[in-house]
Amino acid sequence: MSVILVFLLVVAGFSFWWLSRHRLMSKPWLEHGVHTALPETDVAGMPTAKIALGIFLAVVGSLFALFSSAYFMRMEYADWQAPPLPNVLWVNTVVLVLASVALQCAVHAAREGRLDMTRLALAAGGLATFVFLAGQLVAWQELSAGGHFMNVNAANSFFYLLTGMHGLHILGGLVGLGRVAAMAWSEEQVTERLGLGVDLCAMYWHFLLFVWLGLFVLLAGWAGDLIAICRQLLT
Repeated sequence: MSVILVFLLVVAGFSFWWLSRHRLMSKPWLEHGVHTALPETDVAGMPTAKIALGIFLAVVGSLFALFSSAYFMRMEYADWQAPPLPNVLWVNTVVLVLASVALQCAVHAAREGRLDMTRLALAAGGLATFVFLAGQLVAWQELSAGGHFMNVNAANSFFYLLTGMHGLHILGGLVGLGRVAAMAWSEEQVTERLGLGVDLCAMYWHFLLFVWLGLFVLLAGWAGDLIAICRQLLT
């Protein structure tokens, strides 16, 4: 229960920042002057696709929060034996950070109308993501080679489940990224539709990076200390 509470507090903080950034919590009746309906600053210009993605990410975040809560409850049993953390996961974390940074660069390039830089950043983000998935397969192979199979221990099952679920969401994101990349290579200039697609991909990758960092802390065995610190801060 504590895991869900902490996760929801973090999600609430992230949501507040995101809403403030898009001025969804502004009070236009208290503002003076001429208002324009720019997509970056006005609620009227908020694309429906971006709102829908935000709702979807909230659902996915709740799903991972429930899995994390189940992880904490199951680890209290005496037969729990957490598998060793493969070293490749450290590399995977850095690679996913680079993928997220690359897509954020694509967002800035698209807003500035630099099509070549947008294409390059999209390609870099996609390549880094494929490297991340390959690294996850290497981690699974290392665990299997060490005898840490899924049916040996509940902790092993949770490791494969959590990393597998995250990997499936990454694969789904790659489908969308592929469509946006194809659009970028078929266009002669940055269009509003392309810019929206790049924004959505960046949002999705930032969220998956946030989820992965949480899973990494959980699988590394640091979550207990983090929860204890959060409890002290809340009390």
